[in-house]
Amino acid sequence: MVWDAWGIPAGHKPLSARIRGLLTQVFGVSGDPVARRDEGDVPLRESALTPAQRAGLVEVVGADNLSAEHRDRLLHAGGKSTPDLLRRRVEGPQDAPDAVVFPADHDQVLAVLAYCAENAVAVVPFGGGTSVVGGLDPVRGRFDAVIALDLRRLDTITRIDPVSGTATLGAGLTGPRTEELLGAHGFSLGHFPQSFEFASIGGFAATRSSGQASAGYGRFDDMVQRLKIATPSGTLELGRAPASAAGPDLRELFVGSEGTLGVITEVTLRVHPVPEAVAYQAWSFPDFETGAAALRSVVQAGAAPTVLRLSDEVETGINLARSGDIGGNPIAGCLAITTVEGSAAHVAARSAEANALLTAAGGTALGQTPAEEWEHGRFAAPYLRDALLDVGVLCETLETATTWSNVMALKAKVTGALTDALGGQGTPPLVMCHISHTYPTGASLYFTVIAKQLDDPIAQWQVAKRAVGDAIVAAGGTITHHHAVGTDHRPWLPDEVGDLGVRVLRAVKAEVDPAGILNPGKLFP
Repeated sequence: MVWDAWGIPAGHKPLSARIRGLLTQVFGVSGDPVARRDEGDVPLRESALTPAQRAGLVEVVGADNLSAEHRDRLLHAGGKSTPDLLRRRVEGPQDAPDAVVFPADHDQVLAVLAYCAENAVAVVPFGGGTSVVGGLDPVRGRFDAVIALDLRRLDTITRIDPVSGTATLGAGLTGPRTEELLGAHGFSLGHFPQSFEFASIGGFAATRSSGQASAGYGRFDDMVQRLKIATPSGTLELGRAPASAAGPDLRELFVGSEGTLGVITEVTLRVHPVPEAVAYQAWSFPDFETGAAALRSVVQAGAAPTVLRLSDEVETGINLARSGDIGGNPIAGCLAITTVEGSAAHVAARSAEANALLTAAGGTALGQTPAEEWEHGRFAAPYLRDALLDVGVLCETLETATTWSNVMALKAKVTGALTDALGGQGTPPLVMCHISHTYPTGASLYFTVIAKQLDDPIAQWQVAKRAVGDAIVAAGGTITHHHAVGTDHRPWLPDEVGDLGVRVLRAVKAEVDPAGILNPGKLFP
């Protein structure tokens, strides 16, 4: 990806005249983008890796697989949150890892960690670079130097078990490459988060990722069967069977550990045959509460489609779910999207059951076109975010989850907190929300907020983030459903697991990473 925005250059497009007109009308901005710096003109903090440390790492991975070049360091300088990108627009030196190391396999990862633990070098595991919570910040902590450990060379499928429906994948495989390799054998993983085009298998596991088809295929952690993990203290291989009563499931310690306890190098996952049929359907509901109740009825009946999502009135009115028609003629009420995948017989039966339940709950079928439009543009939203930042509009996302009985109250509290925090300069923000993931007992709420940038937009967002984090916790939501903790959500981890829970996690870290080199400043408050 490019250094100061999401994705690749081909994905970046200027805002349409319609969107520029909306921005002028709502926020009083011109819609003219500010020129960004060329990556070659960006000064970096000088590398602190000593010649001896460099030589030691080269001995492990080879001279061609360690880089302290300007471009490699810059491209590993952090993730892709709005604060990340705003910092990259600030003049002056940028922080970056002191070098980037590209190990070839699990044994080299293990050797790199052992060397760094012995020589006081911090290590930031790096997959696709898509973190939006500060999970890739090159934090040195108490160490003089930090490296980015880029896992892109761990990019093979080592085993497919077609009888059991599992595949063993290298942590460096990206989403598209995974689907390509599995597809050659007639299988699919079916994990499609918004970061799909760039994120990696190891990153999905380390952050408890949840894809847009989770209603049908489950979260990524539901798919995990086995893990191979390199730690400074040695190797862990976890998961011997689909289920076990052999004590606590240690996989759960490392799925979601964000590179702080070890480096996931290999993941065995549940896969399924490539679907032979897909049915698309869009729905309109008169209001968000009615739509949420309809989604609940489908999920609790065991009739969930593969994809099931609901936009609120504001998101529907702006056409955010149909990114090719933002600002165009909106659908009335609240837009819901369903897709059903599988065998032709399954698709027909599940579609009929889900459609009957949604109709009975007050939904109006809109046909397949809006659902197909959503799928066509479902990975494009971050590009729009970047274009808005370029014209002086603050745009960021956040997510949470709660029980069905608390969905409406939590939505109101988060919307209110964002509106109060960002609306103090006379121009209220636009706060949009959709249900992105559903469960029998609850749902995830995904918010997008757009506001006029102030003179210091980083500080502007930090105030809003503190306010909305406190509001989420006070209203009974989780601080993160699928974005992970990183640096951004650390202050609220004790609210999630309690002070004793934090001490338990620290005790585990002291055992597997006694020197504390792994991803300093993340997860642990």
